[in-house]
Amino acid sequence: MATVQAYQPLIDAVRKRLAEAGDPAKAGPMQAYMKSTMPFRGVQSPGVKQICRELFEAHPIADRPTWEATVRELWDEASYREERYVAIGLTGHRSYRRWQDPATLALYDHLTVTGAWWDFVDEIANRRVGPILRAHHDVVANVLRRWAVDDNLWRRRVAILAQLGSKAQTDTTLLADCIRPSLGRPEFFLRKGIGWALREYAKTDPAWVRRYVEAHASELSPLSRREALKHIDDMPG
Repeated sequence: MATVQAYQPLIDAVRKRLAEAGDPAKAGPMQAYMKSTMPFRGVQSPGVKQICRELFEAHPIADRPTWEATVRELWDEASYREERYVAIGLTGHRSYRRWQDPATLALYDHLTVTGAWWDFVDEIANRRVGPILRAHHDVVANVLRRWAVDDNLWRRRVAILAQLGSKAQTDTTLLADCIRPSLGRPEFFLRKGIGWALREYAKTDPAWVRRYVEAHASELSPLSRREALKHIDDMPG
């Protein structure tokens, strides 16, 4: 079977525009803040988003295999971290919403495991995996339960955070199932993620979160418990 080729005109345009927009004076501090081994061009988030808007419109991709191959090449061959931000932006562009389904989870898993840091993983969990979960609940819920027990902490974090935007659609059984395997784990990004997921759902159902925290008081880390209850006293219920 022939290998699907990435859409090179878009990739070339992305690299050219990032190079033109880069600010070396900002690149070092951005890399230090993100604790990144990959260097930055020095293009801040608004600039990256503007480049995405312009170039995605100017270089449309005709089919799903080419779209995925382009995302993967931008990501895997990135020399600068902003190229990976553009790759994530490409996954979420409105022109490609029809390809946001369970078949795309393998791509998001690849980005999660190879990205292995919060700036990538949180966007993938909340804005990519989460909408697919809401549209294809049963299939994706099974995947998240597997990720929740995986040795890779970033897969676990995706499973915990995938329902951040679900509000009243939140499956509390799934949320609890995805949190449970990481209760008591020492990793900061798991403890913080648990607290964040609970705190966000407390905006919808503070009583449920109160009950959950009380029932798991001995298992939740102080950080998770503090985050979960951060604003809950100001909420009804």
